Amino acid sequence: MSTSGRTDGADESNPAASDVAASLREADFVRLLARADGDCLAAAGLLARALAERGVPYQVRVGRFGATLAGPESGPDDASESDANTSDTTVGVGLGPAADAHLSAEETPASVLAFDVARNLGASPDPTLALAGVVAAGYPAGGGESAHLLEAARDGGVERRPGVGIPTEDLADGLAHSTLAHADYSGDAGAVQATLAELGLPAELDDEAHRRVASEFALAVTGAEGATDRAAEAVERALRPHTIPDGPFATIEGYADVLEALARERPGTGVAVALGHDARGDALDAWRSHAERAHAVLRNGTTGRYDGLFALRTDEAPVETVARLLRDFRSPEPVALVVSEEQAAAAATEACGVGAAIAEAASAVGGTGGGTATRGYAEFDPETDTKEFLSAFREARA
Repeated sequence: MSTSGRTDGADESNPAASDVAASLREADFVRLLARADGDCLAAAGLLARALAERGVPYQVRVGRFGATLAGPESGPDDASESDANTSDTTVGVGLGPAADAHLSAEETPASVLAFDVARNLGASPDPTLALAGVVAAGYPAGGGESAHLLEAARDGGVERRPGVGIPTEDLADGLAHSTLAHADYSGDAGAVQATLAELGLPAELDDEAHRRVASEFALAVTGAEGATDRAAEAVERALRPHTIPDGPFATIEGYADVLEALARERPGTGVAVALGHDARGDALDAWRSHAERAHAVLRNGTTGRYDGLFALRTDEAPVETVARLLRDFRSPEPVALVVSEEQAAAAATEACGVGAAIAEAASAVGGTGGGTATRGYAEFDPETDTKEFLSAFREARA
């Protein structure tokens, strides 16, 4: 059974969620195959927690576009709660469309459907995790089909306030390492601290202080050298965050940022966080490292502009995060491509067959890849000339 239809904002009454829940309700053992991004990681966590409440053993695997996750040797990460020698049910979350059940994560964030599936199974899913997945997918928390998630989160004390959405209470740490936006001081906590000192903020931040921080951050992002007109709209996803009382991270938006980083940087820790385990320290360390590398590459990489394409070449980088930041804050063209010695990623402002193009380019140089209409990822031999991959990608898009 393949389920990829849109959800309608309901839970138990959602036909797509009911179908997936039906396949899980009778399962003896479930394999969850999750795409390596924050939305699919959150969705896998929601499903796994629901299975745990029912006493159903499961396994979570995380892989990127182009990965084959059918066998025990496949996938870069494996987290399992139990072993079982019984019949398996496989659920693809952003991967594995031929699985027994499939959450495509294309038209609707996978986290929305996973939340509804969990409710159909009689579980009590965490709406803050689901909303973090929604934000990681590029949607506003509570917007459209995630409205019922925000309603459930508000019942648990989630509130919206002025300011910037970061995962920590330390402003300098949060602003420096956020990958929701890119400013001149991004990646440099000392520079952020110096900027904040000039604002004369009170020891206890009130709403007015948070507004001043948000205004400064927005100006730092949109006023930076090389910032595009698109940056003014893109930075909005980091502003006016939703706070999480007693949560693993300070805000929904910061939670999403951490999940995105973990999915690419340290998926094992990401699975642990999505399952609700106490891995906050390791998660934040990975998030900081990921952000510092991404911002440094965005600032120092070699760029080239082509018809409809803005490309950045670098030796090493978290290519998917850099591609998203490049698209949103630096690219004058609708498609951004980042190519390192072994990987490449592309991100587009609108559907234009990016995944198919990057898969074709990867195949042309002897690698593997895949994606969606707006994003893609590829891996190839480190001996491959990055210019060769760039040329193959341009040709695939022609």
